[in-house]
Amino acid sequence: MNNMNPEDPHQDMRIELFATPDSVYAIDSPVRVKILSLLREGELSFDKIAELSGKAKSTVSVHLKKMAKEGIIGSKQDPDDARKKIFFIKSEYLGKLSSKKMLKDGIDKYVSSYVESNGNPFEFFRMIFQTIRVSLLKQGINIDPILYEAGEKVGEAIYKELADSDMDKFVGNIAKFWETHELGHVEVGNLEPLTVNVYDCFECQGLPYLGRPACAFDSGILKTIFSAHFQDEQAVNEVKCYATGDDYCSFVIKDCKK
Repeated sequence: MNNMNPEDPHQDMRIELFATPDSVYAIDSPVRVKILSLLREGELSFDKIAELSGKAKSTVSVHLKKMAKEGIIGSKQDPDDARKKIFFIKSEYLGKLSSKKMLKDGIDKYVSSYVESNGNPFEFFRMIFQTIRVSLLKQGINIDPILYEAGEKVGEAIYKELADSDMDKFVGNIAKFWETHELGHVEVGNLEPLTVNVYDCFECQGLPYLGRPACAFDSGILKTIFSAHFQDEQAVNEVKCYATGDDYCSFVIKDCKK
């Protein structure tokens, strides 16, 4: 049963954004949002999508056909049964919108913080970054997937500068890079699991309380550089953040296979 009341202005509607080479699609159908959330976890057969979504096969079929036509998803022949298809996402996930305004704070404090910094260029760029991000959040726009992807690209670009086969030296290079570029102060909290703490975080310190971690950019960088260091894909989970009321940001890095 769908408990969403379309006449309730306080009801939050989840809207997912996907980009194809031709357009950006705002997916507001609860059925399509559910299907896409399942496919973001991996490829699925038609029968599995219908089972996991809890929707009638005829309903699922209609939505799959339309999203395939729009280029949001693709399909291929099931290797175990040539009569069936396997579906997958072929578009780029940009993030989500919320029908609720996420923040009530004004952005004037970010501008005033720069004025109080006596024109420090670093503070100017922090002000720009936080003002843009808070303005988007106020409209219910979550750009974390974009920031995460940008962080991955930066990680690829800087890894050679940080690389060292010795773990202690590698982490030391990371800490030096963060300090030099005023991204924050890095310390290793634990080795098992590997935990990296960031104090005075450029990305989130000063943001209003969001109730969720906000360091998607840093997470993307750490994921890429530690994956390159261990020569195996790593998962990065931010367990503490200034945006959740903590005194520092903390990232747990683990092998994706574990």
